[in-house]
Amino acid sequence: MSSYATPIDPLILLAPFSGQTMPLAEVPDAVFAGGMLGPGLGFVPNEGHLLAPCDGVITQLAGTAHALSLRTDQGLHLLMHIGLDTVDMNGHGFQARVCEGARVRAGELLIEFDLAAVAARARSTVSVLTLSDAPEVRISPLSQGFVQAGHSAVLALQSGVAPEEPGAATSGATSGATSGATSTAAEGSLRRSLRLGTAGGLHARPAARAREAVRGFDARVELHFNGRSAALESVVALMTLDASEGELLELRGHGPQAAQALDAVAAVLGAADGDTTAATALPPSAAPQDPALASADGALLQGLCASPGWATGTLVHSKALVFVLPELSAQAQPDEQAGLSRALEQADRDLAEIAAQARKSQAFAEAEIFEVHRLLLEDPALHEAAYSLLAQGKTAGFAWHMAISNQIEALSRLQSARLKERAADLRDVEKRVLRALGHVPATQQALPPQAILTADEFTPSDLAELDRSKVCALLMSRGGSTSHAALIARQLGLPAVVALGDGLLTLPEGHEVVVDAGSGCVFTQPDTQDIARARNEGQRQGLRQARHRSAAHGPAQTLDGQTIEVAANIASLSDAHQAWEQGADAVGLLRTELLFMDREQPPDEEEQGDSYQAIVSALQGRPVIIRTLDAGADKPVKYLKVTPESNPALGLRGIRLAQRQPALLDQQLRGLLRVRSAGPLRILLPMVTELNELLHIRQRIDEIARSLQREDRIEVGVMIEVPSAAILADQLAQHADFLSIGSNDLTQYTLAMDRCQAELAARIDGMHPAVLRLIDMTVRGASQHGKWVGVCGALAAEPAAVPVLLGLGVRELSVPAPAIAEIKARVRSLDLQQCSEAARALLAMSSAQQVRIESQAIWPWPH
Repeated sequence: MSSYATPIDPLILLAPFSGQTMPLAEVPDAVFAGGMLGPGLGFVPNEGHLLAPCDGVITQLAGTAHALSLRTDQGLHLLMHIGLDTVDMNGHGFQARVCEGARVRAGELLIEFDLAAVAARARSTVSVLTLSDAPEVRISPLSQGFVQAGHSAVLALQSGVAPEEPGAATSGATSGATSGATSTAAEGSLRRSLRLGTAGGLHARPAARAREAVRGFDARVELHFNGRSAALESVVALMTLDASEGELLELRGHGPQAAQALDAVAAVLGAADGDTTAATALPPSAAPQDPALASADGALLQGLCASPGWATGTLVHSKALVFVLPELSAQAQPDEQAGLSRALEQADRDLAEIAAQARKSQAFAEAEIFEVHRLLLEDPALHEAAYSLLAQGKTAGFAWHMAISNQIEALSRLQSARLKERAADLRDVEKRVLRALGHVPATQQALPPQAILTADEFTPSDLAELDRSKVCALLMSRGGSTSHAALIARQLGLPAVVALGDGLLTLPEGHEVVVDAGSGCVFTQPDTQDIARARNEGQRQGLRQARHRSAAHGPAQTLDGQTIEVAANIASLSDAHQAWEQGADAVGLLRTELLFMDREQPPDEEEQGDSYQAIVSALQGRPVIIRTLDAGADKPVKYLKVTPESNPALGLRGIRLAQRQPALLDQQLRGLLRVRSAGPLRILLPMVTELNELLHIRQRIDEIARSLQREDRIEVGVMIEVPSAAILADQLAQHADFLSIGSNDLTQYTLAMDRCQAELAARIDGMHPAVLRLIDMTVRGASQHGKWVGVCGALAAEPAAVPVLLGLGVRELSVPAPAIAEIKARVRSLDLQQCSEAARALLAMSSAQQVRIESQAIWPWPH
């Protein structure tokens, strides 16, 4: 490090890149964002030039020309890095215009690069400017937003002291290593050879990781290569060694903890078969790692977001409630039967009361779940199985447990994820009845404050019984993001992650963990910075949510004055009330399936009309889109008598089922056309694959409307859920009044990945460029006929996806009611013209990951 003596004037740095600036902490790379390479600034470049930010000397130029270091005349070291993971491009698309040792002036061209090639082949185009090896320097930002390379002043560097001599930072890195070795050699020293295993050699990021790896050890480490040496404290000095992948380095460690420090460096830089050899006696070993932590599957578990948010707390495994149930009854069969009947009635009363309380507190989704549990309690198949066992002399508790268990086993063999999730509801119903029978769990669990609770999968009753003052997050090894537990977690505002895998349940209890549920990440070995960040993010999130909710009833208007309709996805009258409370502009999707499920016969025309009318009236003139029955082999309705299919997602469902059973469709259409609304009433057709399907149903709607003497024309839309519909969007839009994209199905059919398959869950991403191209094709097809396009799938509720969808021309977003406030806030933060320009570039990306990284860099969120 340099030695400083007197104050110096501020050094003004010009923008090295043209484009959008971003805080370094928001750069999508842990090494840069974490400050391992020093403080600085991020850029999203819009042209392929890197210019000198000030006068200085080029001290290091990467062989692949994707990065360089510059020593200023004040002796400070600046690192400029183009894109992320661009070392893997092996120099393709990069052309250096300077060489090492060259003196340059501010604004001089240093490197030209092909921005399109970086966007297509690297992880991100986000580029950085950092100040290395100068902790005494204070950095002040001067500009933000769009900047012009070589003209806009972006940073002021102010040091309290001045260097003794120019270039001391470089020479100090080497000479300091020598002096350090001398002073600590008596305390223990060690040498090892190491074959460099980092792709691209010893460039900035592995150098920074190596430096971070030895922090906290009482030791000094140097790297020696090709007659030169550098101390690990200086990233710039390490880079100037110019060591390539596979070359042999020598590590020298000095101090009481030299062995541990060298181990840490070897873990970061070494090849899998790298040779290490000790030259002197080892100093005392470090304390062994906690064996339980060592057995965990790394320091990060990745799952799926069920409810977003940050949390930090103590990991606690939820103990399963164990009921000791005697099998054989000591009393007469009628007594056991009477006991079970009373327990069923008591459980039903309890559920009715819980549902009523939930509705009173406007927890409508929670209320609906417990109403479903009441329906399960009435299931005649369960009653028959239980009473049959009672006739064999079994106890009521044992008979009910076996009836439920057999039903769960049958559900587990089905392919439908929705029905598999019903198994968790059955377990819930089982426990409720057993309690009503007087059975008490063998164990009760006490929770510490700020508990992060884990389970294979939580049931709704588990969550209803939580001590919410102590639990701050939920983690599940299994489960889906649409399970009832996920819905309740969102209702409660608890961060929750599902599908984390079996490794979750092997983690040791009692350790502090950090949860970033929005990203589906669980950090099992966080440091103090991770914990502090989680706490800060949690506080900021609470403030943001309160701010968003306060503005939820206003229009969602972009910065350039365009109004976007933010609607709600609903399934019932209680959902309609919640949509009203949460500020929905409209209902973008009313699912009608709930009316048809869990019954022996379909609802007749009158019942359907009354149900739809109640929902429409509750919305007081807001536009409503009602989807016709989307049932079939993937959502079995027993009275429809659909033959089981090996691949129900590709079978008889949606509009195909309606064509097979026209009387069922006519009855629903007649119920819909009876509805009178103060606002627009629209009908949406699911799973349309070609124009003839639309024309046939459109004709039938018009015929029924005439028979009912309805004079106003009902608008009819088509769901774009399969690639064929997106490709034929121009044909469909000629006859449809609007198009609504069901992103969940469109994604699974485009990527040929079953969205009910847990192993593929992390890869089924609606931000995949193939899906985005189909959305783009849909919008362009609709625009030929002046028709609008909305999105009613999960993608619409993702803040990260909103600018992309708007940029592609989507003008309506229909989301779950709890997401309305944030999505409206997201829309208000965007410039529609800028979204349009940037979204076009994202279509050229090669993966969903690339799209997400770039979109976050362009449109950081949350604010």
